[in-house]
Amino acid sequence: MGKELLLGSLAFGLFVVCPRMAGMMHVISGQESLSMMKTVLVGTLFSVPLLMLMVLVFGKFGVWGALAVCVLTDLGAALVMGSVSPRAGVETAVIALFVILGVKVAPLISRAFF
Repeated sequence: MGKELLLGSLAFGLFVVCPRMAGMMHVISGQESLSMMKTVLVGTLFSVPLLMLMVLVFGKFGVWGALAVCVLTDLGAALVMGSVSPRAGVETAVIALFVILGVKVAPLISRAFF
């Protein structure tokens, strides 16, 4: 394994553990019947093809295409979580809205400093 691949993979692994992920884990952990460890392990299997889709969409349509995939998967999560708990579905939708706001606001804030 090359140094670049190792460092890039480490950076990706660290990036995946983000505030959005923490928010979703908080929502999911509210479902007392779920084992968090099992949920994370099985969820990881579901996420691999979705991450590959994200890479392909990003390559073809850029960051806005990838963001569209994020929003669609967040809405899908809200629908799925709604079948577990309506409150969890609403919380998931709110997290998706904050992601969209963050993408819009972050460049404006960074321009003010740089």
